[in-house]
Amino acid sequence: MSVAGFMAHSALAAARDQSRTAAAIATERDILTALFGVRRQLGWAGGNVNQIAKALNSGANVPHFAAALADLQRAAQAVQRAADRVANGQEGEAA
Repeated sequence: MSVAGFMAHSALAAARDQSRTAAAIATERDILTALFGVRRQLGWAGGNVNQIAKALNSGANVPHFAAALADLQRAAQAVQRAADRVANGQEGEAA
């Protein structure tokens, strides 16, 4: 789902649910803001990975690249799981 689609879906779902409190909506908004910020940072990290790949392709030695890439992949998966939980209305569940 695209970011715009997710935001539209979330807004429509919130508008239909008249039982939600302002505090619950504010909390969800804060969570979404944080998730989108982290997603942006992961994009920047992906750019750094591209630069490392370029260095590797030119023959440079990058000894900890595999570990760094694995860490980045785990972080991206954790963000995806958290975003999925928020999209499905499960903010309080463990990752």
